[in-house]
Amino acid sequence: MKKIALALPLLLLAGCAGTPNTEKQAALTDSARQTAAGLLQTLGGELKAAMTADGPAAAIGVCKERAPKIAAEAAQKTGFSIKRASPKNRNPKAVPDAWESEALASLEKRLAAGEKPETLDMSAVVDTPEGKLFRYAKALPTQAVCLNCHGDPDKLSPEVKAKLAIEYPNDKAVGYSAGMIRGVLSMKKAM
Repeated sequence: MKKIALALPLLLLAGCAGTPNTEKQAALTDSARQTAAGLLQTLGGELKAAMTADGPAAAIGVCKERAPKIAAEAAQKTGFSIKRASPKNRNPKAVPDAWESEALASLEKRLAAGEKPETLDMSAVVDTPEGKLFRYAKALPTQAVCLNCHGDPDKLSPEVKAKLAIEYPNDKAVGYSAGMIRGVLSMKKAM
């Protein structure tokens, strides 16, 4: 009888062992969402200002120069590793890894099932050789204004085409229509 009485608390404790990771994942997901929202708001404001002042071709410079700096500032504040990833990447550093590719596929399915593109995100804790890693992906939906640089290549302005040819000679980030997912904002942090 004593053995059963002692074993029960140990079983209960073992059953609760996953709870701290679940709570930590929820907290990290909230933090990643806040970070993503702030980063995208800052980048969006700078893109809008550049487009208003100098047109869509100027926005390309914001994406190339300012977006990585904005992400680096957010990473420094939060401890997340942050990047934009897309299979149709403009920047060669934006090639998705295996987890990001799976996340994109999952987010695409959710979009096709009727979820609003601006609400699409996901998180997971994955095992790596170095230990557990928190992963987060926020869909980057294509808005109408994005089509100035990411739309049908035959409809891009000559200025945008010229700037893309100079800045991104191997550009694949065109051919989108409004509402499509262009890629993800990807974040990760060791747990």
